[in-house]
Amino acid sequence: MILESALKRDRVLVIAALAAVSIFAWAYTLAGVGMSMDALEMTAMGDVAKVLATPTPWSPRYAVLVYLMWLAMMVAMMLPSAAPMVLLFAAIARRQQPQAPARSRTAVFVAGYLAAWALFSAGAAAAHWGLEMTGFLTPMMTPTSMLLGGALLLAAGVYQVTPLKQACLRSCREPIRFLTRHWRPGLSGAARMGAAHGALCLGCCWVLMLLLFLGGVMNLYWIAGIATYVLAEKLIPGARWLTHATGAALIVWGIATLAHAL
Repeated sequence: MILESALKRDRVLVIAALAAVSIFAWAYTLAGVGMSMDALEMTAMGDVAKVLATPTPWSPRYAVLVYLMWLAMMVAMMLPSAAPMVLLFAAIARRQQPQAPARSRTAVFVAGYLAAWALFSAGAAAAHWGLEMTGFLTPMMTPTSMLLGGALLLAAGVYQVTPLKQACLRSCREPIRFLTRHWRPGLSGAARMGAAHGALCLGCCWVLMLLLFLGGVMNLYWIAGIATYVLAEKLIPGARWLTHATGAALIVWGIATLAHAL
C-alpha cells in the first residue's frame, strides 16, 4: 500500500515536472529567446524576410542565443514524446529500490536524455551559422535557396525508410524493451540510460528537425507541425505505415522542389 501510494505520487510529480519544463521551453521559444523579435513576429514575416539576405557577423552573445533557441525548441518538441519512457523508468526505479531516491534518478535520466539534444543543438547552431554566412539562410532565419530546401526534403524522405530510422523508432516505441535491455543501477546508470534513449530519439528524428531550415527556423507552424508528427510517430501503435508514407511524400516533394529550382 505504501509502495502504491509512492508510485502514484511519483507519477504526479513526474508529469508535473515534465509539463513545467515543456511549457517553459515553449514559452521561451515563443518569446524569441532574447532575439529582437518574438516567434510570432518572425512567423508573420514569412517570405518578406528573404529580402534581408545579407549576412551579418555573429557576436559571441548572438551565437549563444542561437544555441539556446535550438535547445529550447528541441526540449519543447521532444520532451513530451519522451514522457511514456520517463514515467515507466520512474515506476521501475521505485519498485526496484523503494527506499532509494527514485525522483533523483528520474531527474538524472531526463538530464541524460536532454544532453543528447543539447549536443544536437550545438551542431544545429553551427550549421545555422554556416548557412547564414553562405547566404542560404537570412538573418531572419528563413531559407533563400530552393536547392537547399529540395535537398533537405529528399534527405528527410530517404532517411524515413532506412533501417537505422526504423531501429531507432522501434526502440522509442517500446520503452519496456529498451529499459529491459539497458537497465543500469544508481545515478550513473540513470544518466547512461537517459543518454542512450536520447541518442535513439536523436537517431529517429534529427533529419526531421533539419527541415526547420526549410520552413523557417522560428516558424511556429513548422515547429508545431514537426513536434506533432514526432509525437504521433512514436505513440500511434503499429504506425510504420505513417513513417513510410511520410517518407514517400517527402521524397516526391523534394524531387519536385529540386526540379523547379533547376
